[in-house]
Amino acid sequence: MAVTDLELLRGTLAAGGAGAWAEALASAAAAAAGRPHGDQNRWEAAVRRLPRLEPVAPAGDGPAVTIGSRADAQTRETVREALLTLAPWRKGPFDVHGVRVDAEWRSDLKWDRLASHLTDLRGRRVLDVGCGNGYYALRMLGAGARWVLGADPTRLFSLQYRALRHFMPPLPFWLLPAPLEDLPEPPDGLDTVFSMGVLYHRRSPFGHLARLRRWLRPGGELVLETLVVEGGADTVLVPQRRYARMRNVWFLPSVAALGVWLQRGGFRAVRCVDVTATTPAEQRSTEWMPFDSLDKALDPADPGRTVEGHPAPLRAVLLAERA
Repeated sequence: MAVTDLELLRGTLAAGGAGAWAEALASAAAAAAGRPHGDQNRWEAAVRRLPRLEPVAPAGDGPAVTIGSRADAQTRETVREALLTLAPWRKGPFDVHGVRVDAEWRSDLKWDRLASHLTDLRGRRVLDVGCGNGYYALRMLGAGARWVLGADPTRLFSLQYRALRHFMPPLPFWLLPAPLEDLPEPPDGLDTVFSMGVLYHRRSPFGHLARLRRWLRPGGELVLETLVVEGGADTVLVPQRRYARMRNVWFLPSVAALGVWLQRGGFRAVRCVDVTATTPAEQRSTEWMPFDSLDKALDPADPGRTVEGHPAPLRAVLLAERA
């Protein structure tokens, strides 16, 4: 994180009586940022090439999170070239001073499916696990969250976040470039925790749910979005090797099974608010993510199956409260 981000993090949390936790978070962020990455210099150079423009607060009324108005052609080209250096962009879309960042995921579609079901975010302290470049966190701020803490260990995403923040004034959103497991837990718990697209990447789903619970205050809301399969309370798919060409997919429960997991994990008021099949209209290759995407992971003769023969991606959103 930038120094100004760290200062704002410390000041905001200290004002709420969590100064010691803020210092522990800052130390964890600094340790994670110090780990080398082979493309770090190239990405850092791209961020430095971004032009200095008047900071503008983001707006999210349409599909894209919009930052600034349309700049002149030369400025737009400078912004476009620098942001393309930070490809692949997985979450979006963004509009940055007239440059449309058409990410792999139409993340606005998922947000639209779940936003109306959430407890009002106004004034709430929020954690976004696996936050990527911050698309959803900016949506959460737009919905009135007091502040949002993001956690994601992928170094490229933290550089994309820095590039976007380059054009904004200070905001109460901080991306910590570390996995949740490396971050100290809050002393009193937060109001809302989002875990979207993370659970199936965890070798221990119960361990992940237990950690999410510890980040919540009693009565706090969990927003859990993950891959699921159809079936009853005892249905869980464990891919032998890959799922949709991904190596790191470990467990795909049914909605009913996931409900049992949450109840046994110390959550109450569990409810499923959305189940949607993922299609190439929502996840696809673009100029900003030019590598293979969902269409290459589906059986060309049967798009209802993956290339491995598993059921095609089906995603569910469940809400629950910490008991």
